[in-house]
Amino acid sequence: MAAPKKGRRQSAPGKPGRSLVFILIALVALTGGMFLSGHTTPRLGIDLAGGTSITLEAKNEPGQKNAINPDNMNTAVDIINNRVNGLGVSEAEVQTQGDKNIIVNIPKGSNEKQAREQVGTTAQLYFRPVITQAPGQPTPEPSTSPSSGTDKEKDKDKATDKATDKATDKGGSPSATPTSQGRAVSEALKDDPTPSASDKAKDKGGKKDETPKPDPATAKLQEQFTKLDCTDKKARAAAGRGIKPSEPTIACGKSPDGKTWDKFILAPAELNGKDVDDANAAINQQSGAWVVNMEFTKGGSKKFSQTTSKLSQQQPPQNQFAIVLDGEVASAPSVNTTLSANAEISGSFNQESAKDLANILSYGALPLTFHEQSVTTVSPALGGEQLKAGLIAGAIGLALVVIYLVVYYRGLSLIAIASLLVSAALTYTIMTLLGPTIKFALNLPAVCGAIVAIGITADSFIVFFERVRDEVREGRTLRPAVERAWPRARRTILVSDFVSFLAAAVLFVVTVGKVQGFAFTLGLTTLLDVVVVFFFTKPLMTLMARKKFFASGHEWSGLDPKRLGAKPPLRRSRRTTPPTAGPVDPKEA
Repeated sequence: MAAPKKGRRQSAPGKPGRSLVFILIALVALTGGMFLSGHTTPRLGIDLAGGTSITLEAKNEPGQKNAINPDNMNTAVDIINNRVNGLGVSEAEVQTQGDKNIIVNIPKGSNEKQAREQVGTTAQLYFRPVITQAPGQPTPEPSTSPSSGTDKEKDKDKATDKATDKATDKGGSPSATPTSQGRAVSEALKDDPTPSASDKAKDKGGKKDETPKPDPATAKLQEQFTKLDCTDKKARAAAGRGIKPSEPTIACGKSPDGKTWDKFILAPAELNGKDVDDANAAINQQSGAWVVNMEFTKGGSKKFSQTTSKLSQQQPPQNQFAIVLDGEVASAPSVNTTLSANAEISGSFNQESAKDLANILSYGALPLTFHEQSVTTVSPALGGEQLKAGLIAGAIGLALVVIYLVVYYRGLSLIAIASLLVSAALTYTIMTLLGPTIKFALNLPAVCGAIVAIGITADSFIVFFERVRDEVREGRTLRPAVERAWPRARRTILVSDFVSFLAAAVLFVVTVGKVQGFAFTLGLTTLLDVVVVFFFTKPLMTLMARKKFFASGHEWSGLDPKRLGAKPPLRRSRRTTPPTAGPVDPKEA
């Protein structure tokens, strides 16, 4: 006997209350996180808050095909970020975009010309001999009391020849002298020990000036050094600004422990970044410690050998050479012997710090140049007007959707409006939290993406409601109609949202600049649409189907069977044999 055909299986109602509680908990958690973070409004982009936005594109120079890579791009971001901060700008953003673009956002309408000069040039890397080193705070007037000041030197990085077996400690500490710090600096700043013409004349006369008059330039540099406070970010950025490589200067740098700052008086530059051929971080096979290996060009090797030959004969700190990047000392290793083309910098490195220093050294010689793709400057007033216009457009779009839902779906519109409010709350809180988390900024295209998302979200509700109405038209009561309509509506909603998300993802990948804000917002709201429909709209619809107002098909419920042209209720009945049929043979049954 043939088995009877089974009807379409209905989905179980489940427990809609759990899904609604889940959404409520998520909303409370996100809102609490928003207030705890101290950010209650989304971060605004340059086009809404006002400011300058610069898009830089990295370019390879001929003969160098692999210079553009994540490590070098991240190093460039750090360098440019330090430059922008040197302008005294607060809340400035420097971040990579794609594989070879860097976006620099400087809010509040800062000086565009100065910003472009700061971020559009290649990093300036110099090697300068150290003359004097002291803690980063302002120092009191120098006294005639002896001072050794050599305790800090024991932790300094040490430069050793790569060919040597192992870096050795310093030969000894410098002897204390009764000379004041200012006098010591004056003597050290001399480029050449060759006596001047006046000195020769005095020597011939058998007389010697025991109290030489200090050079005014040297005295001024010493005064600047004494007053320099490296704990102040603005003071660090201003130190040595405008000084030529051929002139002595002052600079700040992190101490070996990375927690405090030191200040330096540095001699004229002996080498620059172009003299470095390559640098990399590695583990010394003998000591097991992280080191930085440097390779110089042919011309750089000769200059480096001459420089280290002079430095190796000096006492600390004048046997150190400072690696200066954009006016800040990145490292100041000491020299114990004459070094050749290859050098190894050892010290208290870990993997991260060694890699950072290697990137800094490499970047000074990398064939990476940046070209401006676009520069946009927006005044805060114009940004406020654009934000206001975007909010008005969103309000109009939302109002039109609500009016359509109320007119066409009547009572069902309450479920749709509640779902839209939940979706809006989730979108707002997540965008607000993404600001401090991943530096997401809401720009005008992103506002457009949020407005488009209103239609996408409403479309999901309409698909579900129409499936339920189709089941009611077939003569089913509301509760089974909801459960039978959900599987078909769910499939359609998922396919539709997948297409929207795929389009947003492709747009985010292939575009550069503000259009990515539109794509990101569209993708985010599409994902939230799925969450809201599954965990709020459908469970709420299941609960409402139990209410008399909807279950009885009230004329204002939006599910009135008469208005929908429903068929009579489906009833099961026994199949009877037609009266005209003759007797049936049992074998044929």
